[in-house]
Amino acid sequence: MRKELPEIVRADEWVPLVIRTDYTDDAAWREVVAALERAVEGEREWESVAHLVEDRRWDGVTGDEAVAAAVRDEKLSVVFLADGVTLRSPLRPLLALDLGADDDEDLDPMYYQELIDSPQPREVRVAPDAVHMVHGNLQLANVDFPEFVEDAAAHPDGVVRDVTAASASPGSLPHSGP
Repeated sequence: MRKELPEIVRADEWVPLVIRTDYTDDAAWREVVAALERAVEGEREWESVAHLVEDRRWDGVTGDEAVAAAVRDEKLSVVFLADGVTLRSPLRPLLALDLGADDDEDLDPMYYQELIDSPQPREVRVAPDAVHMVHGNLQLANVDFPEFVEDAAAHPDGVVRDVTAASASPGSLPHSGP
C-alpha cells in the first residue's frame, strides 16, 4: 500500500528541496543541515539554505514515491533526499532525483527507440556543498542531469562535489565537471 504523502508547497523555485526520509539519526541530520548552511554562507542575506521537509510521514519513502509526489510541482527539476545512506555516510551525500526523466515517456518509438531502450540515469549522490550548484544548473538548464551522473562517476565514491569546495578541501580529487 502506497503512503499518502503531504503536498510540498515551496515559496521559491530557486531554493533546493531537501526531504528527510530517514529518522534514525538526528545528529547526522543536523550535520546535513549545517553543511547546507555552510554552502551558502556569505551569499545574499535573503537566500534560504534549502526548503527542508522534515515530516515523519516521509519516513521510509522510496525514491520513486518521492518523485511521484514532487512532480506535482511543475517548476521543480530535481529533489534531494536525506535517506539512510545520507545519514550513515561521513560525507552525508544526498540522493538527487531527476524529475525530468519522465519527459521521454511519450516518445515515438519510431524515432526514439534507442533512447527508450537505454533511459538516462535518474539519480546521483550529491555532497551537501554541491546541492545548490546542482539545483541551480538544472533549474537554468545549463547542465543536464546525465552530466552530473558522469561527473560523479569520475570520483571513486560516485558523489558530485562543488568545484570550489572540492578544490579547497584537503585530499579531495580534482573536479572535471560543471
